[in-house]
Amino acid sequence: MTERTLSGIGVTPLSGVGTVVWYRPDADLPEPPAPEDVDAEAELARFEDARAAAEDELEAERERTAERVGEEEAAVFDAHVQFLNDPQITDGVTDAIEGGLPAEHAVQETFSEFVEQFENMGGRMGERADDLRDVRDRLVRVLSDGERVDLSSLPEGSVVVAERLTPSDTAQLDPERVAGFVTVTGGRTSHAAIFARSLALPAIVGVGEELQSVEDGTEVVVDGESGDLVVEPSDERKEAAAAAADVDVRRESVETADGVEIEVAANIGTLADLGPAVDRGADGVGLFRTEFLFLDRESPPDEDEQYEAYVEALESFDGGRVVVRTLDIGGDKPVPYLDLPDEENPFLGERGIRRSLGPDADLFETQVRALLRAAASADGANLSVMLPLVSTVEELRAGRERFESVADDLDAEGVANELPEFGIMVETPAAAFMADRFAPHVDFFSIGTNDLAQYVMAAERGNERVSELGDYRQPAVLRAIDATVSAAEGEDCWVGMCGEMAGDPDLTELLVGLGLDELSMSAVTVPQVKAAVAETDTADARALAERVLQADTKAEVAEILTLEL
Repeated sequence: MTERTLSGIGVTPLSGVGTVVWYRPDADLPEPPAPEDVDAEAELARFEDARAAAEDELEAERERTAERVGEEEAAVFDAHVQFLNDPQITDGVTDAIEGGLPAEHAVQETFSEFVEQFENMGGRMGERADDLRDVRDRLVRVLSDGERVDLSSLPEGSVVVAERLTPSDTAQLDPERVAGFVTVTGGRTSHAAIFARSLALPAIVGVGEELQSVEDGTEVVVDGESGDLVVEPSDERKEAAAAAADVDVRRESVETADGVEIEVAANIGTLADLGPAVDRGADGVGLFRTEFLFLDRESPPDEDEQYEAYVEALESFDGGRVVVRTLDIGGDKPVPYLDLPDEENPFLGERGIRRSLGPDADLFETQVRALLRAAASADGANLSVMLPLVSTVEELRAGRERFESVADDLDAEGVANELPEFGIMVETPAAAFMADRFAPHVDFFSIGTNDLAQYVMAAERGNERVSELGDYRQPAVLRAIDATVSAAEGEDCWVGMCGEMAGDPDLTELLVGLGLDELSMSAVTVPQVKAAVAETDTADARALAERVLQADTKAEVAEILTLEL
């Protein structure tokens, strides 16, 4: 057959060569019996038993996923338990059973209604439809005594192809056996995409219905960077993909071709992420999302538990910097033991530093105490701390004063402590506009491009309907980055980036040209970004940045970057 290419959305900068294995888990239920033949009481009992069995499965699956993939990814199964016990859903199933449907048909019908509602919402809510499908299919399987397809023991070199992959599906994939996966639906922020990055799997999502034409057993190349699925690839194409997959891991720090050192660090959510970050050659941690220490528990971690976590992160890197972000609760990160407000638009509400200086002041003080103690530990000189969602000078000053006040308290108690390097996240237009006023008060800025793009462009980051607007290659976003870097010039203030943009090796030269000192990303992309840094000449990079900053449209930006590549 002749080589052909299908295009989708690449979600990992990795390539794989393998053989297609179609995964089609959906099985149609038989026609239900007549309503008068259904014993509603018995069916309700079956439904309750199935819910209990499904919850046991979810708890076990969550534990396995936390160990294999990471705590952040495992948290999705907590949402599944919530759906399993959601009164609106369970009441709907109960009504359907009492209306004459067997339990499995009642589950199928009720959940499908909610799936459709979520899909119509779009964005992050639309992506929750896959969570509902996952719970629905689990319940139907339990009720039907069905066998679950075991994706963990596929033949080596398999490329999993599916309409979609749920979190439960993706968590089963073994990177030692699976060469990649490709789906008809999905976006960069889907659970499948997130798991792919965590598992370091080549992956393409959102290929569309044309993917259905690719048959079982077909040899393919999965290019998770370009988003191209090459069907029946030539020998040359396979060799190129294999060579691209064989990326050297650089343990040492990296310099540009003309000798400018750029720090390449990893983003982590939990201590389980430290090992992969070290294995992939990260220089340190550029973003430690500490809120994941606070999630999925009945009470917050105490000072000692936090202290030990921060010290463990510092000890994992030999002299590498560890940048800790203080608690960023709110938005899409609910915490059950906190009285979080029910806000119409939580991303524009009480989150990040707004809560730390307000209703979560006690939690914030405990966290600061642990951080100051960690800064005085054997490796503590490499600790940096930054505040999330700072938008005003008042917030910055109040946050810094809180650190100094806690240091005074620890001194009075005779507890060893040090003030760490202090910085803020730049993720709002206000922070970018005010960066010149912030710079004298901080040691560093860390640009969070995921939120910065969302807020600059007024486009929700998880909403596929406005994904073109929310792209970090939009000229307005690039100018906000440039303004931040320019504001730090002449001040004793370095500038890093910890958003998704930092992990795109195709943009490394541009980011060096814009003047970034540090880039932090998912551990999977560290080797590719280090390789890109080593190939970059800073004079050429600055010239590229100047051309890009003159662009009026995202298309012009893309054209300039494509010509450069």
